[in-house]
Amino acid sequence: MTGTPRLSIGLPVHNGEEYLAESLEALLGQTYENFELILADNASTDGTADICRRYARQDRRIRFLPLPRNIGAAPNHNLVFREARGELFKWASHDDLYGRDLLRRCVEALDEHPEMVLAHAGTAIIDGAGGVTAPFEYRLATDSPHPPTRFRALLFADGGDDFYGVIRASALRRVKPHDSYHHADRTFVADIALQGPFFQVPELLYFRRDHPDRAERANPTIRSRCANLDPRRADPLRHPAARLLGGYVWGWIRIVQRAPITPAERRECYRHLGEWLGRRALRREPSEEFAHVDNDLDVVVDAVVAGRGGR
Repeated sequence: MTGTPRLSIGLPVHNGEEYLAESLEALLGQTYENFELILADNASTDGTADICRRYARQDRRIRFLPLPRNIGAAPNHNLVFREARGELFKWASHDDLYGRDLLRRCVEALDEHPEMVLAHAGTAIIDGAGGVTAPFEYRLATDSPHPPTRFRALLFADGGDDFYGVIRASALRRVKPHDSYHHADRTFVADIALQGPFFQVPELLYFRRDHPDRAERANPTIRSRCANLDPRRADPLRHPAARLLGGYVWGWIRIVQRAPITPAERRECYRHLGEWLGRRALRREPSEEFAHVDNDLDVVVDAVVAGRGGR
């Protein structure tokens, strides 16, 4: 590949040999081709590095960064962004699948809507074999022109695929790097949302794989999840669960403090945050804005994901 790619894809991975090749095939088979793919292997002990080297030899768009020690998932995510050269950026996961038109549709959306800072597509959960098990209906108001509305949507949400959208690199450089306290991914996405609205591509093109070794399942406690994000969090005395939860709350406060919004909008964000804290104190966990779709979804993943046509 010559010249500077418009889009950079960062794929941090640790011991991901089971699904990595499938994800790479899906990314390299995209209809949008003007991208670089940065693979950062976090000192894997399985065959991950060999897979990365093999694909790097086959495709000049790939840059392989083997790390000598496990620095944790959060620093590795930050590393691939620091290495990015494109004006647009996307994180990718080693075990997920991507419809072949995902990148093209997201880049087109950002070109058509310069006020948007992130574009993502419809999402479904898949199993180890690639079968759809749980489609989602995205109800978050992250496309609102009003920053407090976007903030509230992410504050009260169960979750979403926003982290893995195509993002303007300029917006990412204005937010704090991904941290490693409990639920740091939520505050990170909210920080991006306070930079500008998101665009939801009305097509199902992103497939999140759920399996026993996925980080959330393999690390069921707060401390183990945070230690996976950064091994320095493993010390229970230095980083007890109370401190990790405190970091989460303080993370919300900090993003409002530094957001590029008006004083009135900042006050509104703080009111939403106060409501959220009150509900959590009463153990009322609202999830009104992101929900499973109960109806069956007629989607054949193999028909829309590159590299799976022969399955």
